[in-house]
Formats: sequence, structure tokens, C-alpha cells
Amino acid sequence: MPLSDNLRGAIYMNVAMAAFTLNDTAMKAVMQHLPLWQAIALRGMLTLGPLLLIGHLTGGLRLRFPPGVGRIVGLRSVAEVASTLLFLAALIHMPLANLSAILQSLPLAVTLAAALFLGERVGWRRLSAILVGFLGVLIIIRPGPEGFDHWSLMGLASVACVVVRDLTTRSLPRDVPSASVAVMGSAAVTATALVLSPLSGWVMPTVAEMGLIVMAAGCLVAGYMFVIMVMRVGDIGFVAPFRYTALLWAIVLGWLAFGTLPDGLTLLGAGLVVGSGIFTLWRERKVKVRVATGDAP
Repeated sequence: MPLSDNLRGAIYMNVAMAAFTLNDTAMKAVMQHLPLWQAIALRGMLTLGPLLLIGHLTGGLRLRFPPGVGRIVGLRSVAEVASTLLFLAALIHMPLANLSAILQSLPLAVTLAAALFLGERVGWRRLSAILVGFLGVLIIIRPGPEGFDHWSLMGLASVACVVVRDLTTRSLPRDVPSASVAVMGSAAVTATALVLSPLSGWVMPTVAEMGLIVMAAGCLVAGYMFVIMVMRVGDIGFVAPFRYTALLWAIVLGWLAFGTLPDGLTLLGAGLVVGSGIFTLWRERKVKVRVATGDAP
């Protein structure tokens, strides 16, 4: 019996989230021994080639843009660099599941930022869900002398940079290929890491460490490919909530690889974030349907 498009899309999204989380797990393991900049540079050099090949094979590779578009791509690339560096710096010191739980607030933050800066309409229901989701983030990071540290702040700053990246992506013309944007972002991250790597020096990686970096690069490319495939099958309103399976993968892999499990408060906060995010996606889909049919949102 053939799979429906929605089920296929859900599977692709799960595979993408698993691949991205495996990438995070491998990078966290290798950065316990290799300097941050070196690990990012090595992964980037291994990632760029496959991304260029994917872009070429899909006919979506274009590395020259008109001046106005080029500025937007440049700003997006700067945000990509900042978000990657902040996220990985926090990942070295934070449990994988805790940082993943903070990252799940991204759709809520993007929705709020789009309302504030792009004038997109957000009703009281979605706004209430966003506030509940941010309450969940506060429960996870626990501001105060016992629970809060600057690594959690770095995780939040990484989310803020991803919001800038996603908002600039929305500003790009529709004819700009996604593969080109991804390649430019990856190249910017790699170049930045190469420039900064002398500050911390280079360490000769072991065979096991190089294996982890190759694994991280392969998972990053696989995640990117499956995200592209997700966009081509199924109803995005049905498929999008499955992105939150990344948190489940982070809990399992954090336990298997590092022996860490989130405590009760972290799980409570994560539940609020995920529940609010799913409600926001559902409400956004419902509003779009009502607008399309001519009903008031």
C-alpha cells in the first residue's frame, strides 16, 4: 500500500530532525577535545562540496545576485554565522536536550517578530500561545542564582539570530534558489571559523574525532536534503508539527551519548514550548484557510 503524501512528508521531517540532532550530538562530542573554531571549519569544509553538488543537480545554484538581493543574502549570512557560533558555543556546556528545548521556541519567536517588524497579523489566541511558550523557556533556563547561566543566554541569543535569519529569508524574492542561499550561509560560517581558528590554535584530530566530524557533516547535508523533500510533499500544516520530534531525538541521544536526562522542570517547560508551538501552527493554518475562503480571521 503506497504511502500518502502527508505520511511521507511526516517521515521526511522526522528523518531531517534526527539528522540535525545527530549532527549536534557529534559536534558536542568532538568539541570536548577540539577547539570550537577548528571543529566548525572542518565540518564546513566537508559540507560545502555536497551542498554545491545538490544545488547544481537541482538546478538551483546561483552565486551572483542583484545588489539589493545581495545585501539581504549578506545580512542573512551574518545572522547564520552568529546563530551557529552561539549555538555551538552553548552546546559545549549545556545538556543537548535543554538547548534543544530552548531552540523549539524558534517558531514562536519568528511569529512574534513577523508581527512586530513585518506587520503580519497575529490574533490574541496566537499571541497568548506565544507568551505561554516563552514562559516555558523561562522555566527551562530558570533565571536566578541556581539555574541560570550565561550558556543559556547564548542559547537564547542563538534563537534571536535565527529569527533575524528567517525574517531576512522571507524578504528574499521567490526566484532566489534555496540552494544558493544555503551555500552562501554555509560558506560564510566556514570562512569565519577559518579566520578565527588561529586564535585557539589547531589540534591534530584523532581518527575517531575525524569520524565524528565526517558524521556531523553528513548528517547536516542529509538534514538539508530531507527538509527540501519535505517542502515538496504533503500539507505543510500537517507536516510542520513533526519538527518538534527534534526534542525527542535530543533527549534520547543526550542520554545515550552523554548520560544526561532533562529534569522535571525542563520537561515541563519543554512541554509548554512544544504545545504552544503546535497550537500556533494549527491556528495559523486555520486563519489562512478562513482568509482564503473569504471569512474574517
